[in-house]
Amino acid sequence: MNPIYSRMGTTIFEAMSARARASGAINLGQGFPEAQGPADILAAAARALTEKSNQYPPMIGLPELRQAVAAHYAAHQGLDLSPDEVVVTSGATEAIAAALLALVSPGDEVILFQPLYDAYLPLVERAGGVAKLARLSPPDWRITAEMLEAAWSPKARLLVLNSPLNPSASMTDADELAKIARFCIERDLIAICDEVWEALVFDGARHRPLMAEPGMRDRTVKIGSAGKMFALTGWKVGWMCAAPDLARGLAKAHQFLTFTTPPNLQWGATYGLGKDKAWFNAERAAFQRSRDRLAAGLCAAGYATLPSAATYFLSIDLTASGIAFDDVTFCNRLLDEAGVASIPVSAFYAEDPVTDVVRLCFAKSDATLDAAVERMAGFRQGL
Repeated sequence: MNPIYSRMGTTIFEAMSARARASGAINLGQGFPEAQGPADILAAAARALTEKSNQYPPMIGLPELRQAVAAHYAAHQGLDLSPDEVVVTSGATEAIAAALLALVSPGDEVILFQPLYDAYLPLVERAGGVAKLARLSPPDWRITAEMLEAAWSPKARLLVLNSPLNPSASMTDADELAKIARFCIERDLIAICDEVWEALVFDGARHRPLMAEPGMRDRTVKIGSAGKMFALTGWKVGWMCAAPDLARGLAKAHQFLTFTTPPNLQWGATYGLGKDKAWFNAERAAFQRSRDRLAAGLCAAGYATLPSAATYFLSIDLTASGIAFDDVTFCNRLLDEAGVASIPVSAFYAEDPVTDVVRLCFAKSDATLDAAVERMAGFRQGL
């Protein structure tokens, strides 16, 4: 077996979810909503299953979906994309894999920011690249010019940016984006931007794509996800957006991974992307309400939480909560003693981890969140 994979264990998300299923615990660990998803988008996909073709769609995606992606980003983010600059993938993780396989040559260095989505590192290594890690830390998780310079060498070819950032629920601000853009231009780097949480930003904020920064239009791969955008995480419909020359190279890698994506789900995503801004605003408001409900309950139970600007996630600061043990110990005890599954943020670090932050998913019903808070309050009192 390839040594990159043979030394890996089961992901922390699957491990905690499996334990939650086995024990009947409340699962606030893995990031998936409890609700079924938007009924009209589901109905559009269901109609397409019986009314439209179920044979191979075009390898780069249905023309209608690629047009819908371009139109959506024009309306919501001010980007000027053509359908020819969009490649549809079987989820954003496949898009990340295709981008790295297309753009990394053996020995190339790739700058990654910790905490990081766990697929990044093995995919970089499998492509023959060398990861250069920059460490972010709470409470603000900021990217500085100094850490960019420290991670760079003449072998660097790529930078991977996840914004909004899972697991920290932070967003890259305007100053950071400008610094990253200047750095990429001065160092001649291509940026792979994992922006799957772009539709789930809160408190009136607006997502800012790195692609829109001066000089970045032709050196950015922007990755999005219908699964995250529409709270349908099992659909695995994603896309890559890039300038024509880049997009052609990305498509060549994609064709030998999944080749194509179920056409009825592509039609459902096409329908969803055409929904008006009011619908997306209402979705954000609903998730923000769940975030605030969980945060208020945890605060009343004696936990200190970190800011959550986006995503499905809210984190507990164990040190600020007066809890002396590390995040792994906390998560194991919380699951075993209180029946609530959570995720230790140290699992998102390849080295020098932050060990006092625990991530919770708030994309759940009020009843589930309230029951989890009640259990966590009892657990806190027992400490």
